[in-house]
Order: sequence, then structure tokens, then C-alpha cells
Amino acid sequence: MKKKLKMIVALAIGIVTTMSVLAGCGSSSSSSGGNVTLTYSIWDKNQQPGMQAIADAFHKKNPNITVKVEVTPWDQYWTKLDAGASSGTMPDIFWMHSNQYLKYANGNMLMDITDKIKNSKEASMSNFPEGLVDTYTVKGKYYAMPKDYATIGLWYNKTMFDAKGIPYPDDTWDWNKLLEAAQKLTDPSKGVYGFIAPADDEQGYYNFVYQNQGYILSKDKTKSGFDLPATKEAIQWDVDLSQKYKVSPTQQQFADTPFTQYFESGKAAMGLFGSWMANEFQANDYVSKNCNVAVMPKGKVRATIYNGLANSVSAKTKHPEEAWKFLEYLGSKEANTIHGEKGAAIPAYKGTEESWVSAFKGFNVKVYPEMLQYGVVFPNSETKAKWYPIQNETMTKVFSGQLSVEQGTSQVTKQMNDLLVTEKK
Repeated sequence: MKKKLKMIVALAIGIVTTMSVLAGCGSSSSSSGGNVTLTYSIWDKNQQPGMQAIADAFHKKNPNITVKVEVTPWDQYWTKLDAGASSGTMPDIFWMHSNQYLKYANGNMLMDITDKIKNSKEASMSNFPEGLVDTYTVKGKYYAMPKDYATIGLWYNKTMFDAKGIPYPDDTWDWNKLLEAAQKLTDPSKGVYGFIAPADDEQGYYNFVYQNQGYILSKDKTKSGFDLPATKEAIQWDVDLSQKYKVSPTQQQFADTPFTQYFESGKAAMGLFGSWMANEFQANDYVSKNCNVAVMPKGKVRATIYNGLANSVSAKTKHPEEAWKFLEYLGSKEANTIHGEKGAAIPAYKGTEESWVSAFKGFNVKVYPEMLQYGVVFPNSETKAKWYPIQNETMTKVFSGQLSVEQGTSQVTKQMNDLLVTEKK
């Protein structure tokens, strides 16, 4: 009897021990309680100091969790992320762009954080701009935490304006004043242009389209707005800046010299640039000495395109609890303030914009967050990954004179609408 009792006790101990080992093995894929290293993937080296500062602050609060910030250039970022998704080696946390978001969310590659946010005491979607939240929402579910936002401003060369005795741009400027100043500032003999008008959507014609009360994509995302008279009129005006008025380099010239370089080298007096360029411009000796930024000139109405990045967690991360904890911190006021102080970008958390503005004492960058009041969120839809390349290729032909505005907008409209009708509403 005693021998049998000993066997039973021994068996019970063995079972408990085995269960403990199995429990330990299971927890290693979620929350081990030990030291964990998370990978945080981004694509902008200019923002690395800011992201590292956030990671360091998080580590101080959570000594057992180390966040390794990895920078992959934009032209390699999505290829690497796609490969990681296929092989199960995606980073734990990573930047997400609105152009790519639906592909990853609908492909079950991102962690569903809807319930986590509802139960969080630190993070809430109400802390971010509504349009940005909507951009990263899929059928009422959240798969990303807003990180930042960007609007578009009119940068100008003060030295060139002073030399011509032209008053600096202000909130009274409209398209006519912009063109008038650009014509005065253009000097063909010196290879100097008054304005930069590339075939760029976010830093170009999209803004003029919405200022002219046209649109790129209908609010219900069922049809293209490229065939609207107001849209075509705005695009024609932008195209004419290079083709008719000659105040901008041509699209062919931009193919040889990036449009940003024209401004940074003093070969262009004005240009539209997103708030994300403030870091680069501050680091550029010429721009920091000679240039500044103003609000966008107005058309029939005021408008500026605004867009923003978000942070997502891999659906297959080996450390879901720790990854969520870092994502939650990324959505906090403290992290967003650090984000702004480092000049990384305008933090998405409402009320922390001043931390970013204060990082650029030499520029009037306060206009960027101020313009959000009439911002138009960057157009996006389920099939954008297909229609966006068509738009870009066609509009490049329009701006280079290979297609007329009428021809180009008609082509884009048909192909966009053919794709939009396939989307599940």
C-alpha cells in the first residue's frame, strides 16, 4: 500500500512538473516575464533619433523590454516587409503607410488591437485626428495606432524675394498672387525658376484640386473625381506653370534633378513641401539661412492634403503582450511629446504639436498644424494599390506633355472606376 502510495505521489509530481514546463514553453511566445527584445522597423533615418528616444524612455519604464530600432530605406522597406510576412519573420512593431495599410490589414498580417485599445487606460483613438483614425480603420476594427500627420506648406526663398522687392507669401495669397510672384522671380538666364510644379500628388496637384472644389475620390469611395470639370481645371493650372508660363522646370528636368534639389540649391524660389521636410531643410545650410514657410495659397477655398503614418504590430509576433505594451506607449501623450521634441514629425496626439513646432525655431512651421483645420485626408481605398500606380504613370505623361489633361484624366477615371466597382462596400 505504501509502495502504491509512493507511486501515486511520484506520478502526481511528474504531472505537475510536466504541466509547469509546458506552461513555461507556452508563455515564451507571449509574455515570458523575462528579458525580451523587440524589433521596431522604420524607414526614415532622420526620425531615428526620435524613435530611439521613445524606445529608451519606454525601456526605463519597462527594464525587461528592449526595443531595437531598425532603419530600412523606403525603396527597400516594403519589399523586406513583404518577405518577412511570407516567411514569418516580420519585425514586432513597424511603421505603416496609408497606401499599404489595407493590403496588410486585410491580409491578416497585423494584430487586431480594437479590444486592447478599448480596455487601455493610456491609449485612445479619441486623442488623434478623426480623419487619420478613419484612414487606419477597417470595418470598425483597428490594426494600427496613429503616429503622426503631415500637411503641406508653401516654402519660399526670402533672399530671392528681397532681391526683387516682393512681399513674402501670407494668408492673403491665392493662385493669382502665386503665379504673379513666380513670374517675377523666374530668371531663365540664370536657370532660376519661380516655382516648382512636378507631377506630384501630395506635394502638388491634389492640393489644387481640392482648393478648386474638385476631388480625387468620392467620399463614399465609389467613383473617381478626375473627370470633374473642377478637377481638370486645377490640374491644367498646375501643368501650365511649366508648359505655358515657364515658371517651373519641366517634368523632363525633374527626371534629371529631383525637385527638392532645385529649392535646396537656390534654383527655385518657391515650392510646396510636406511638414516632414522641415528636418531636412533645417539641416541644409542654404535653406536654413535663406528660406521660410507660409500657409498654402488659396483657390476657391482653403485646402491642404494631410496624411499620416501609424504603428502596427505583426500578427505573428512572438511577444504579443510586450509588443502591445510598446504600441500602447507609442500612442501615449508622453511618447508623442518626445516624438515632437526630437523634430521627428508632427505627433498625432492632439495638443502635442507645440513640441514639434518648438524644435524648429528658425522657421514658421506653426502654419503646418494650424492648416489641419481645413485639411483633406489623403485619398485611399481598398484597391488603391492598383489604381495609384496607374494615376502616377498617367499624370507623369500629362505633366510632361505626352497626354493632354483631358486625355489623362479620362484614362485615369475609367481605370479607377473599373477598380472601385470591385470593392466590397
